[in-house]
Amino acid sequence: MTEITTIEAPPKTRRGIPDFMARLVREKPLGLIGGLIVLVMLIVAIFADFIAPYGYMDIHLVDRLHPPSAQYIMGADQTGRDFFSRIIYGARISMYVGLGASAINVIFSLVVGLLSGYFGGVTDIVVQRFVDAALTFPMLIIVITLMNLIGSGLIQVIIVLGIWGGIGWIRVVRSAVISIRVNVYLDAARAIGASSFRIILRHILPNIFSIFIIIFSVSMAGNILGEASLSFLGFGIPPPYPSWGGMLSNEGSRYMMEAPWLAIWPGVALSIAVYGINMWGDAVRDLLDPRLRGGVGRYSGVGKKLKKIKAKTIK
Repeated sequence: MTEITTIEAPPKTRRGIPDFMARLVREKPLGLIGGLIVLVMLIVAIFADFIAPYGYMDIHLVDRLHPPSAQYIMGADQTGRDFFSRIIYGARISMYVGLGASAINVIFSLVVGLLSGYFGGVTDIVVQRFVDAALTFPMLIIVITLMNLIGSGLIQVIIVLGIWGGIGWIRVVRSAVISIRVNVYLDAARAIGASSFRIILRHILPNIFSIFIIIFSVSMAGNILGEASLSFLGFGIPPPYPSWGGMLSNEGSRYMMEAPWLAIWPGVALSIAVYGINMWGDAVRDLLDPRLRGGVGRYSGVGKKLKKIKAKTIK
C-alpha cells in the first residue's frame, strides 16, 4: 500500500516592522550596530542642548588648548571652548544635512525618474542626456562651484547636495518604473480609463516605495561626507557653527602638533557616523530588495518543510 505524504501549509510570515527587525537581528548584525549608531546620533542631535556640558560658543581663554581632563572630556580648542560640546553640536549639523539632503535626493529622483520612466519617448531622451552630461563632471567640483555662487550656509549645503546628489539616483528610479510599466495590470487600468496620475499613484508608487527607503538610507553617509568636505575646504558651514569637517580644517590643521585631539576627535566622530550609516544602509538595501533575498525558503520556512518531505519520501 502506497503511503500518502501530506504537505503542510507553510507557516505565515510576519509582515511589516516586526518582520524587518527580526530579520535585521538574525541576518544583519552589523546593520543592527549601524542602526544603533544612527539612533544615538539622532538622539544626540535632538537633545544636544541638554547633553552638551557647555554651549558651542562658550569661550574660556584661560583654558586655551587645555588637554583632555575631568572638566573637558575631549580637551579645549584654541579659544578655550569645550571640544566635547562642539562635537555634540557637530552631530546636529551632520544629521541636519544627512536627513535634509537625503530627503531632497529622494524627492528629486522620484519626480524626474518617474516622469522619465513612465512617459518615455522624447521626455526620457532629454532627461537621460541631461543625466549623462551631469555625471561626466566630478561632483565635488560642481558642488564647490555652486556653493561659491550661492554662498555658504546650512540651507545652501542641503539644497546643493540634495539636488545634485539626486541626479545619480534618477536612473535607478527610471529602471524600476520601466520594469513595472510593462505589466499587464497597468494595461488593464488604462483600458478602463484610469488616468496617468491615478496609475502612478495607485500602481507604480507602492511598488517602488522600498527603493526610496534604500535611496534615503544609502545617501545619508555620502551627504554627511559631502558636507564635511565642503566645510573642510571652506565652502560649507561657516564658523563659528561647529562642523566636523570645519573642525578638521580650522582647529585641527592649525594646532595639530600642539593639541592633537583637535584633529583626532572630529575624524573619529566622522568615521563612526559614516561607518554606522553605511552598515545600516547596506542592511536596509539587502533586506528590502527582493532580488537580494536569496530565495523564499530562507525566510518563510518553506525550505525546511521541503527537506522534511524529501526525507520522508526517500524512506
